[in-house]
Amino acid sequence: MASKKRYKFTEAEYSRGGRLSILFAAASLALLLADVILSFADGGKAGAYIGAVAAAAMLLAVYGFWVGMRSFREDCTSPVLSVIGSLMCGVSALLWLSLYLTGL
Repeated sequence: MASKKRYKFTEAEYSRGGRLSILFAAASLALLLADVILSFADGGKAGAYIGAVAAAAMLLAVYGFWVGMRSFREDCTSPVLSVIGSLMCGVSALLWLSLYLTGL
C-alpha cells in the first residue's frame, strides 16, 4: 500500500554570509584569471601591479572563508551556499598561497 505521507516543498532560505562567501570566491578566482592573462600578455614581467592585485585577491579569499565559516551560526534552512562558498574560498586561498610560496 502507498504511503500516506505528504511532503511539503518550501523555498530554501540561504544565509547572507554564504552568499557573500560565494561572491568573494568568484571575485578572487576572476582576479586570478585576470592576473594570469595580464602576466602572459606582458611576457612574465608584469611588475608590482600584478602582485598588488594578487595580494588583494588572496585577502578576498581569506576573508570570504572567514565569512563563510561565520555564516554557519546564522539561522537558515539550507547551509548549501555556506559550504560551497567556504570550500571555494579555502581552495582559492590555498592556490594563492602556493603561488606566493612558489615565487619565493
